[in-house]
Amino acid sequence: MRVAGSQPLERGPVLAALAAAVRNAHAGRGGAVVLLTGEAGIGKTSVVRAFRAAAGRTRVLVGACDDLLTQRAFGPLRDATAGTRGPLATALDGGQADEVFGAAREELATPTVLVVEDLHWADDATLDVLGHLARRIATLPAVLLLTFRDGSPHLHRWLGTLAGVGPIRLPLAPLSAAAVADLAAESGWDGAELHVLTGGNPFYVTEVLAAGGAASGAEIPATVSDAVLARTARLGERCRDAVEQLAVVPRVAEYDLVERLLGASVDTLGEAERHGILEERPDGLAFRHELARRAVEARLPALRRRALHRAVLAALLRPARHDPARLVHHALWAGDSDAVATFAPHAGREASAAGSHREALAHFTAAVRHEDRLTEAERARLADDHAWELYNANRFAEAVAEGERAVELYAATGDAVPLGQAQVRLSRHYYMAGDTARAAGTARRAVEVLEQTGATGPMAHAVTYHGALLALTGDPAAAPTLRRAGALARAAQRVDLVELGLNYQSTALPGLSDAERVELMRESLELALRHGHHEHAARGYTNLGELLFRFGMLDELAECVAEGLAFTRDRGFWSHAYNLDVHRCLLLMRRGDWQAAEAGLAELADRAADAGMLTVYDQPPFARLHARRGSPEAGEVLRESWAHGQRQGSLIGLGYPGAALAEWAWLNDEPAVARSVRDVWRRHADRPGAAPMWAEILRYCARAGLPAEPFAGCPEPWAAGLRGDWRAAAEGWARLGDPYEQALELADSGETEPTLAALRILDDLGATATAAIVRRRLKDLGLRTVPRGPAIATRSHPAGLTSRQADVLELIAEGLTNAEIAEKLVLSVRTVDHHVSAILTKLGVPSRRDAAAHARQPRPVLSGATR
Repeated sequence: MRVAGSQPLERGPVLAALAAAVRNAHAGRGGAVVLLTGEAGIGKTSVVRAFRAAAGRTRVLVGACDDLLTQRAFGPLRDATAGTRGPLATALDGGQADEVFGAAREELATPTVLVVEDLHWADDATLDVLGHLARRIATLPAVLLLTFRDGSPHLHRWLGTLAGVGPIRLPLAPLSAAAVADLAAESGWDGAELHVLTGGNPFYVTEVLAAGGAASGAEIPATVSDAVLARTARLGERCRDAVEQLAVVPRVAEYDLVERLLGASVDTLGEAERHGILEERPDGLAFRHELARRAVEARLPALRRRALHRAVLAALLRPARHDPARLVHHALWAGDSDAVATFAPHAGREASAAGSHREALAHFTAAVRHEDRLTEAERARLADDHAWELYNANRFAEAVAEGERAVELYAATGDAVPLGQAQVRLSRHYYMAGDTARAAGTARRAVEVLEQTGATGPMAHAVTYHGALLALTGDPAAAPTLRRAGALARAAQRVDLVELGLNYQSTALPGLSDAERVELMRESLELALRHGHHEHAARGYTNLGELLFRFGMLDELAECVAEGLAFTRDRGFWSHAYNLDVHRCLLLMRRGDWQAAEAGLAELADRAADAGMLTVYDQPPFARLHARRGSPEAGEVLRESWAHGQRQGSLIGLGYPGAALAEWAWLNDEPAVARSVRDVWRRHADRPGAAPMWAEILRYCARAGLPAEPFAGCPEPWAAGLRGDWRAAAEGWARLGDPYEQALELADSGETEPTLAALRILDDLGATATAAIVRRRLKDLGLRTVPRGPAIATRSHPAGLTSRQADVLELIAEGLTNAEIAEKLVLSVRTVDHHVSAILTKLGVPSRRDAAAHARQPRPVLSGATR
């Protein structure tokens, strides 16, 4: 089990109680018997190890009992005293019990802790000696630390002899869900699933993590399997057969199901309960650990396992009510294709309606494998549902293929309403896969098909999605189309389509202010959350995040991203979570935490096998960071993203790669590249909500040497920069908390001091390519000695602080306020606020006073080659 510091997780109180008992014994206040108990794997040995590691000069003797058919007499006592040449070791060589008793008392006459582990396997001779010592422990300066498993029958009598001793009982509880999640961090396992799987048993948790893999059907580690099967092997044949039958029932077998499965054999299960394999729960019988159940099931021969699952499936089908997900599980293991085809689609739709999209995808995938049992219309509906869950899982290419199959199957049935609705969904899949032209065409055909049916609800569905695509691509017809969609949705009483229409109206309607667009988007999100339309709510979070970032509402963006990521990850909306994660990284970039932003973007790129159109979100900022550091590969990546963005046609697709490529053009003295970006963008500058992106493009084009082009409605602080008011622009970016843009405006001042301030900011950010341009400007301004960039070694900090954060920490230690720090470092107060918050987080301290105390501590001196 992983330890936190020198302690096993969540065992601090147990270790503290043990340490107190030892202190009392050594201080002459009487010895103690400490009973450390718990099930197999609960961490008893880990506690003993941690105690020994912290024992210091305390004399500790440790022995353990063995699981042998024929036990060694005094085995653990021999091991504990081996090599000591003390009285007990000498007496054990002779083997006479009376001599051993006296020698044991003599051995503990000096301050000692005698540890005997796994007492449930102890031989009688050892128990006799330990009982003798326990009944006299109050007169000895010693502690007996005895570990054993709960429910060890042959220890009951012996423990009864300690009634007058008053032993200290320290039962070990399973790890909490939070502790398991901590252990599972970075493993790929879901902490909650691992906690359920292992019951919080540290041994099982450790073995599962050590075995690798993170799927719910992961292979049982051999060490766990062997430990479980050794216990089941001791059962009688009838009981073992009954246990194997229950082993194919996940979690809990209800009492009525147990009776239907086992009949008269139910009575044999008492033996399994006594051996700690099964336990009674309020809702039925269960293995004490789910992992133990899996270990038993995994060792079943394939034919027997199939037969046992068939028995469960038959038993579950007897009542009138069925749980389709449970039936699918047993049907799959039983190889019953008819049952899978019957129940898996139903289970998938129930899961999807409940927001369990990962489970829904699994059910639909299983159903597709057995769809030859279905009618053509049933196969079409299944393909359509399957495609939608593939879309939710961020698997866009597969969603397109399955969506096309659904449309083809529906076309063959001649049923126009489901055909048109499948085309609507297919249009979404095309768009997310990056094929905007085909998406628009498919959405238009869906409207044409459904117009002929006169079905108001499906028509509202098709027109809403058609309007959404028009909005995303900047078509002027978007606004009237979405208004029509809203009227249809209200007539059909489709609140889900009303909320989705509001979402896209916020980006498509002309003449709205930034605040009005945000308010419309919030209204859409709130409606979706109120009515439980999870995918629309996920879309609301992502599109709201885009607007907040575009309009510079960074505090609101931070809140939106935090809430949205929790919502989308919990419900398996991975494409929306991807989008929100990108905007989390963009926020980090704006606020100057480039290291975290780059790490986040790199992780997204690594895990997104099928990002589709979302590559226009994450690739441009990632390459932009590298361009600022002088990476030669950045230009090629940005050119590809720009080409992709033009094909995709959304404001994001044009804005993120366009601005990044314009900046690259300035950094690399390529004005022709900047001009080409500007000329393409000019055709989109009048699109609703485009002003901030157009302003950013123009500002970087101006830096690249093209004429500045201020325009009506240009937002601040871009407008100040475009009109040449560097001071107002720098102050505006400082208020927003964007140190990079602040530095670029300072560097445009034509004055030495602001340009020096810009250089310090850029060096702190690690913007080496940008800083090189500023250094040349300082030389042009006549500065004789231009500061050199910080060496790599001086940028590091033991707590992981950036050099700027280290500067702020030093000034905190001097007692300066945030306002005073801002003035001294030529930063905004808001930027300093962000730095202080990051410092407290990285140092793990709650207050400025604690941070100041940390700063005053001497820092370690590096030696030799590492200095």
